[in-house]
Amino acid sequence: MKLFVVNDARTAREFLDVHVILNKHHEGWIQPLDKDIEDVFSPERNKTFRSGECVRWVMKDASGKLIGRIAAFVNKKYRTMGDEQPTGGIGFFDCINDQAAANLLFDTAKQWLQERGMGAMDGPINFGDRDRWWGLQVEGYVNPPYGMNYNPPYYETLFRNYGFETFFNQVCFALNVKDRIQDKFYERHAALAKDPNYSARHIKKNQLEKFAQDFTTVYNKAWAQHGGGKEITKEQTMTLFKKMKPVLDEKIVWFAYYKEDPIAIWINLPELNQYFKHMHGKFGLLQKLQFLWLKMIGACRKFTGIVFGVVPEFQAKGVDAYIIVEGGTKVIQAQNLYDDYEMQWIGDFNPKMMNIGQSLGAYPSRRLVTFRYLFDRTKEFKRHPILK
Repeated sequence: MKLFVVNDARTAREFLDVHVILNKHHEGWIQPLDKDIEDVFSPERNKTFRSGECVRWVMKDASGKLIGRIAAFVNKKYRTMGDEQPTGGIGFFDCINDQAAANLLFDTAKQWLQERGMGAMDGPINFGDRDRWWGLQVEGYVNPPYGMNYNPPYYETLFRNYGFETFFNQVCFALNVKDRIQDKFYERHAALAKDPNYSARHIKKNQLEKFAQDFTTVYNKAWAQHGGGKEITKEQTMTLFKKMKPVLDEKIVWFAYYKEDPIAIWINLPELNQYFKHMHGKFGLLQKLQFLWLKMIGACRKFTGIVFGVVPEFQAKGVDAYIIVEGGTKVIQAQNLYDDYEMQWIGDFNPKMMNIGQSLGAYPSRRLVTFRYLFDRTKEFKRHPILK
């Protein structure tokens, strides 16, 4: 077995091909778009390069057959509340079912990280934001949502045998849109609906500037103080909204207000993999026409929860129930817009958000794990701190 650094067009293509070769025969696998993976490793398109660096390898056997891959990265802004050592990351791991092969990949990444002063490695994670390519699937191996890792079950054994331990679990919840949510949501909604200061509305594509500002306000209040969190600017949000605009369904992106001040956001998108699973990793002109056709005929009957949050001063007041009933029950459910709903993963270190998912009557649809490996094997392992 031998590793090769990805440093030209040929090895970059091989890096993409490894995942396809090793996973294409697994039921439930959906091929990610080549462009989405390539963007992660493009200094021009990934802003994380401003604060970090990364490297990729592909692995071949003696006959030259592709049998594995891995990426390693250092990001000065990557840290978790309570960290006692600088921590790097590994991601985009694929490997045949062979512990020696996996160990070679892990050892190579570990050495590279140690040379850059890291004391631990988390993985599989992304060289960028946590909404994509984060965590190893350990339950629910079918039809991963857009931007989520796919791997067969034996990968967990490869990680644990090497010495990785669970840093935190990532739980996804799902539900049938036609099912009635629990009565307590209607009761809590009714209590707030009596107050005319509360309101909720869905996004409008012709008012993206206004909603970008509202999103930024809520996001910075609700998340910026969390470990690993960071404030975002309105300009960053506008960039995100503009990227989302071609696939945006106005009626599934909701904002709640108190006296016109934004206090909660519920951001959802059509489940894009329901389109992309037909495109075999490509998104050129023909695939874009195919995408428009599939969108026009209503080929996507599933939507995905991306972000849900309430500003701290309005938490535990029923605002979560209010926005869910206003948007979910009165519009999405009433107008029969979709059949199925799956939320983006929630870390088990966030009991408040876990409780919302469970309270909806949703069921756990899949579980992923963010693993951590401490380079000092005598050091006490500590899981991700619980958010209060």
